[in-house]
Amino acid sequence: MNRYQCHKYMFDVAENGRKKERRVNMSDEEHHFDSHADAGASKTYPQQAGTIRKNGYIVIKSRPCKVVEVSTSKTGKHGHAKCHFVAIDIFNGKKLEDIVPSSHNCDVPHVNRTDYQLIDISEDGFVSLLTDNGNTKDDLRLPTDDSLLSQIKDGFAEGKDLVVSVMSAMGEEQICALKDIGPKN
Repeated sequence: MNRYQCHKYMFDVAENGRKKERRVNMSDEEHHFDSHADAGASKTYPQQAGTIRKNGYIVIKSRPCKVVEVSTSKTGKHGHAKCHFVAIDIFNGKKLEDIVPSSHNCDVPHVNRTDYQLIDISEDGFVSLLTDNGNTKDDLRLPTDDSLLSQIKDGFAEGKDLVVSVMSAMGEEQICALKDIGPKN
């Protein structure tokens, strides 16, 4: 039996040449979905502005920031109390400010901190790190902070076992701290 479709009707043609007409259901149509997305995990989550405190995290001007100061104004003649946030970008250290009504939601970044053992430093400024499952991570650059950079280079040159802390948020990663776990064996 052959089938062909015309608008909202499907025709079945039997071997004897007769057409049998029937209305097309939604289930008769074939759907193809092309997905090019990730697992759907969000880079941020909403949190009410009045509940965000000092040393918390907030997104200001699409940048993940650590809150260094929060002040709340009283409710005015026309309604909302407002929160004034002063925060520092966790990756580039720039100071950012934002004023949000305390009852409104703000985006808060998912911030993760992971420790890796330093294996190698390449000439082009990339580091090779050992993950917990034994694989290597080779896509991170040395930090831009001069004191941390010199600590890492000096410790590595002396042959020490170094563990670096990598902070990640909103699709960015950067080395943010260093631990010395002793001389190499």
